Amino acid sequence: MTTKDWTIQVRLDEQGDDTFADAILSIENKTEIRGHGHSKRNPSDESAPQIGDELACARALSDLAHQMLAVAASEIEARTHVPATSLEL
Repeated sequence: MTTKDWTIQVRLDEQGDDTFADAILSIENKTEIRGHGHSKRNPSDESAPQIGDELACARALSDLAHQMLAVAASEIEARTHVPATSLEL
């Protein structure tokens, strides 16, 4: 049995009504994949910074997940010579 630790660091940057998030996955072999997210408060909504943080973070993690799937698909195709679209990921 093997245990591996991957770390995701999320950085949030608030600029007025906008919140930007970067999710950085660090893999043991020093590979990094970065996901990005953004949220913008509607000027008619009351200020709730935590909600903006949550939305931006969720979007960054979603972007990161999609990039990880693309990496996995590429690696599968390289090994199997079968388009990953025909495989269930």
